Amino acid sequence: MTTRIKIDQVEPAGYKAILGLEKFIESTPLTKVHKDLIKIRASQINGCAFCIDMHTKEARKAGETEQRIYALNAWRDAPFYTDEEKAILALTEEVTLISHNQVSNATYEQAARLFGEAYLAQIILSIITINVWNRIGITTKLIPV
Repeated sequence: MTTRIKIDQVEPAGYKAILGLEKFIESTPLTKVHKDLIKIRASQINGCAFCIDMHTKEARKAGETEQRIYALNAWRDAPFYTDEEKAILALTEEVTLISHNQVSNATYEQAARLFGEAYLAQIILSIITINVWNRIGITTKLIPV
């Protein structure tokens, strides 16, 4: 498999704009654990091997356990995620799969109850951002290293 177009080289201004959103997300109070769970779960759903590889490595380096990473696609049935993490994972799934069912009121209201407006907005922006990166990775066939 070979990588297709290198968007960062062909359209650097557009790529830089996406990086700007990523840098904003990194500057927010979102915890590293929350950001990692969002990135890994959305990348699993989208099937972006490059992003799954990158973000699981980053999560491990930050102290995430193998057990939690391996069970992430079955988080509803696993006992080692907090209520906050479950709300984030539910929202990540529904935003990522938005064309299927939209974002349910129950999922949104649960997240809104657990997080303040600013943190919730940051979660949503983080979910949207990883979905952009996934689509670039999949479309251009980025290869994990």
